[in-house]
Amino acid sequence: MEYIKNFNVRNERNLTMLVDFYELTMGNGYFANNLEDKIAYFDMFFRQVPDEGGYCIMAGIQQLIEYLTNLSFTEDDIKYLEEKNIFSKEFLDYLKNFKFTCDVWAIPEGNPVFPNEPLVTVRGPIIQAQFLETMILLSINHQTLIATKANRICRAADGRPVMEFGSRRAQGYDGAIYGARAAIIGGCNSTACTIAEQMFGVPSAGTMAHSWVQLFSTEYEAFKSWAEVYPDNCVLLIDTYNVLKSGLPNAIKVFDEVLKPKGYRPKGIRIDSGDITYLSKKCREMLDEAGYSDVKIIVSNSLDEYIIRSVLRQGAPIDGFGVGERLITARSEPVFGGVYKLVAVEGNDEIIPKIKISENEEKITNPGFKKIYRIFDKETDNAIADLITLDGEKIDVTKPLVLFDPVFTWKKKKIRKYYIKDLMVKIFDKGKLVYECPEVCEINKLAEKETSRLWHEVLRFENPHNYYVDLSSKLWSLKQNLINKYSNIYNDN
Repeated sequence: MEYIKNFNVRNERNLTMLVDFYELTMGNGYFANNLEDKIAYFDMFFRQVPDEGGYCIMAGIQQLIEYLTNLSFTEDDIKYLEEKNIFSKEFLDYLKNFKFTCDVWAIPEGNPVFPNEPLVTVRGPIIQAQFLETMILLSINHQTLIATKANRICRAADGRPVMEFGSRRAQGYDGAIYGARAAIIGGCNSTACTIAEQMFGVPSAGTMAHSWVQLFSTEYEAFKSWAEVYPDNCVLLIDTYNVLKSGLPNAIKVFDEVLKPKGYRPKGIRIDSGDITYLSKKCREMLDEAGYSDVKIIVSNSLDEYIIRSVLRQGAPIDGFGVGERLITARSEPVFGGVYKLVAVEGNDEIIPKIKISENEEKITNPGFKKIYRIFDKETDNAIADLITLDGEKIDVTKPLVLFDPVFTWKKKKIRKYYIKDLMVKIFDKGKLVYECPEVCEINKLAEKETSRLWHEVLRFENPHNYYVDLSSKLWSLKQNLINKYSNIYNDN
């Protein structure tokens, strides 16, 4: 199906000003101190997997690209800032003639990602790199959160199709549309959000609402009318009144009297309330007895990965799931805590690493301009660990590789039969877009493939194995030296 390439929900909105105000005040301050051209490096990363899971699914790069390629300040933007009476004329003139010139690297969408590794790295003039903070976090945080939740739900469904049904409960229309996109990346096979198909070429799907059944004088008449309109794709919602005493008997009657005589087979029934384990078992028995063993049973109603896994363990013969509010809002943990931190600056023709130190060990940043390698086992093709190195480091894959825990450094592992993959790709080169995002359905396939390369222990819902994100010896030493340097400065009596 044709869809509208590059169509986005911005509807001509200029989102350049979707920034935290301090990014503008800092920009003005950089300009006042002649620092606007100082080259800086920022990393976007997260510290904790939602739902105490073992991994996340990267998403949101396409929308970040759309933002970065449309960065420009309108006359109204400049007028608004002038009226604040805190910005210098020189700074406002700079914004009037703004031209994006940063380099941007990112892990492509669909890849599993883990805490404390850069998902996006920006290099460029500090005034620009700082300005991008809000939209980088907004784009990646939201879609990565929803893609991760969708992936968990789809794994719980164990190969059964999952349809995203959440638009009406999403946090605004951007949340509905981009949430639907992220849900497809995470593993859903379709969405009820029609505009998502129009924009991204992803499959849309839907059946009927209870209002259709209520509108007719009888449930049988409602089902009959639907079957006559959609004989080749007939799915009936059977819980408006009573699933077993009314809904399913009327559905089977319509299958017998309307579809079968015309040579059509019904596609399915949907249950949206009640004890779905009990009802699905009873419906399966009745459908099979009536000669409709091929008719699918689809369920909805406030589902998530835990409920889906539970009903399947109870033997519920369910063929597909419609998941709404708990997916589109990631209700169990609706915040993805990505952060954006300065990690280096350039000066005297060298990269000068920067670090943020905290009394909380997990909040101490990894300094410097870095690369990320995923280490794969040659025999199993499974991912062993991710290794963060300084940019100039090389890994000699002909030699054994020693990995060590960056906190508990005595924990070491020597790997002999392995290969590596450089995770990050360049998105922008000096402000010019140099990367083409795959289509959403391609990203869906990539996510499925790459997730399958994680060990089952990492994919567990309860107490998943900790996937290791290790530092090279050079990066670890650099980090420790900087920690010692600043500790000595501020602890010196």
